[in-house]
Amino acid sequence: MIVFDLDGTLIDSARDLTEAVSELVQGLGAGPLREDVVVGMVGEGARTLVQRALAHAGLDPATPGALERFLAIYDRRLLNHTAAYEGMPEVLAMLVHAGPLAVLTNKPVAPAERLLAALGLRGFFSEVIGGDGVHPRKPDPAALRALAAVGGPAVMVGDSPVDAATAGAAGCPFVLAAYGFGAARFDGHAPAGARVVHHPRELASLADTRTFDAARMPIVMR
Repeated sequence: MIVFDLDGTLIDSARDLTEAVSELVQGLGAGPLREDVVVGMVGEGARTLVQRALAHAGLDPATPGALERFLAIYDRRLLNHTAAYEGMPEVLAMLVHAGPLAVLTNKPVAPAERLLAALGLRGFFSEVIGGDGVHPRKPDPAALRALAAVGGPAVMVGDSPVDAATAGAAGCPFVLAAYGFGAARFDGHAPAGARVVHHPRELASLADTRTFDAARMPIVMR
């Protein structure tokens, strides 16, 4: 099973996330935040994103109602600019014939499902697990292990250190989506043993598990 992160891996949601965060903090009396600042906060769920954004804006990270306010703003802005990365639908159409695909994100499952459906990607995935489900959020490996138990040995594809840590904790190979906005947090140094792809079309190589042998990345799970 190939398991994909969502934001920064399958879809480019940077602008909508940034504008939603900026609307939140501006409504509380602060100035807007830059996109590079906001995307550096993404990956560990909406609550953590809001807390980090408030702190960066000089506001109280525990501001009552801030999370709910952000979720409402983001729901309204969800699809203003967000799009699948170039070539992603074609790659998924190829990969789905090689085995099951899943999405594992710390975004709540409702907006994740809505995004995937609106962008024409939902039909490629047998499972979509969000950060508000029965499993703990990434980097806890429980959800990734559960997916592997159903769909077979897993490979984790993601753009952030959170995804890399999840794969490591689950004992799964990690593929770094270096084209994604979260990849900047690696500071140019990919995790040891990771396969690095610089364009979504390079993910097509995952259809052949022999590529993992060539990279000395056996598909295993602890």
